[in-house]
Amino acid sequence: MTREELTDLFYNAPTEELTARAGEVCRRVHGPEVLLRGLVEYSNYCPCGCLYCGIRGGNSRVNRYRLTDGEVLASVDAGYERGLRTFVLQGGEDRKFDTDRIARLIGMIKERTKNEAAVTLSCGMKSREEFRTLRDAGGDRYLLRFETSDPELHRYLRDGKTLAERLENLEWIREAGFQRGSGYMTGLPGETDEIRLNNILLCRDLELDMVGIGPFIPHPDTPLGGAEQQGLDHALRGTALLRLALPEAHIPATTAAGSLEPDGREQMIRGGANVLMPNLTGVEYKKDYLLYPGKICLDESGVQCIGCLSMRVKTVDRRLSFARGDAPRLVGAAV
Repeated sequence: MTREELTDLFYNAPTEELTARAGEVCRRVHGPEVLLRGLVEYSNYCPCGCLYCGIRGGNSRVNRYRLTDGEVLASVDAGYERGLRTFVLQGGEDRKFDTDRIARLIGMIKERTKNEAAVTLSCGMKSREEFRTLRDAGGDRYLLRFETSDPELHRYLRDGKTLAERLENLEWIREAGFQRGSGYMTGLPGETDEIRLNNILLCRDLELDMVGIGPFIPHPDTPLGGAEQQGLDHALRGTALLRLALPEAHIPATTAAGSLEPDGREQMIRGGANVLMPNLTGVEYKKDYLLYPGKICLDESGVQCIGCLSMRVKTVDRRLSFARGDAPRLVGAAV
């Protein structure tokens, strides 16, 4: 879909029309399956000062934790036994989880899963050499959201870090050979319609394999704690337009959407999303990885969540899939 077509739809198409069209495209390209990714949040230590983030380094009210390697692997083992074949290692930019340690974890996960499982990393910004090291260790995918396509808003929200640096990292991720994911938040303070459209167009231009978007939810212990909460509509329209712009991309129905509205994830699936991410992190740690308040599913294990998710997707005429779910460009799928 061209930039002109996307622009016209962004400004003129009703949400109901967008979600219906996107849902049809998603079903045609990906079928009725919703892919599962097992999430392990290995550390909530982070030196970064992003204004929107609940685990930002400047928040002294966070109960900090780091999983041991054994705890990470136990979470993976539980998910693998349940049938999951993709695992996402996510954490703050914790110096204790350096590139060598993450590389070792990748190797151990590959060995324990007989090389059947894909490993996705969401570990923040790295050097070009570090991305290559992680790919050589067996990492399959890397997620690095740009959060906003506006350079000035990005610099403000991310404590002086530039959008150009973020995009350079995304290029290094591509060069290293990862399946590449990015995305953004909707409803950020200072966001305009033009920025929201440019977010979508940037994802299109990057030709992403994975795109994750979700609503900004103000955290009371951050500098943006008093910001006005926007509704889910921006995220729903963004999901639909991304599906039309990138038919083959894997797009999650994010937990933030389900935290903002009880059926938020179902609405996103109806409008083009095809991924869910049950959280395998131990229940004793989940409550402390709060990027935003009101996060759902904190009192049950990820394995327990899978049963609930199965029932939820049936309400939108979908079914869960435990497949690896690699990028279609790697498995010869055609649109």
